[in-house]
Amino acid sequence: MSMNSDLPYFHTFDPIAGDPLDIIPAVLSSMGGDHGELKKRSPFSIDIKNLKEGIESPFDPATMLYISIGELDSEGRRTEPIDSSSGKERLGRFPYGDGNIITYLLENTKQKGDMTALHDLLTKLSDGLSEDNLGELGFRHGFGGLTLLGWLNNEEVSELSSAIRSGRWKVLSEEPLDGGVDYAFRLLLAMLRTAQRRRCGVLMRRHS
Repeated sequence: MSMNSDLPYFHTFDPIAGDPLDIIPAVLSSMGGDHGELKKRSPFSIDIKNLKEGIESPFDPATMLYISIGELDSEGRRTEPIDSSSGKERLGRFPYGDGNIITYLLENTKQKGDMTALHDLLTKLSDGLSEDNLGELGFRHGFGGLTLLGWLNNEEVSELSSAIRSGRWKVLSEEPLDGGVDYAFRLLLAMLRTAQRRRCGVLMRRHS
């Protein structure tokens, strides 16, 4: 399937060590100058280590979340990506709409029977950090054009992989790209398998 480099956005899938739901309370405390809990939960982040107790964080909530949940080595460096090699371009700029592969899957599949996990998890991955879904304001957009879309924790990575492989879904007849859903699921499964091997969660971001 040919790729369109003129699409407006590029999307990345980052490995994360923590679950935003567990870390957001610590981020909110840190915004007010209480950094103790966040430093415990993100011991390798140099930016978090450098926060001074009693002084408000210089970062916005989305940036704070991003720097605190990333999978880092013991020296504070980001680990290898999970959407690396040739799959990164195909995952990141799907050749339809705004280039969002997850949106394409949600719009062009229907779940069978009592299957709900597939669309629930795809929605969480692509929109879980919106105010409507998260219930908190400020975790979508950050400094320098940072846009966080959603995430899956390490258990949900396996759940989504199982939901895809179950076959309890079908392609809508009006799908605009011939074979697009099957192609998109193959790309997504490859990334999820890497995350499963690494036992990490996944954070989805958008780049203009």
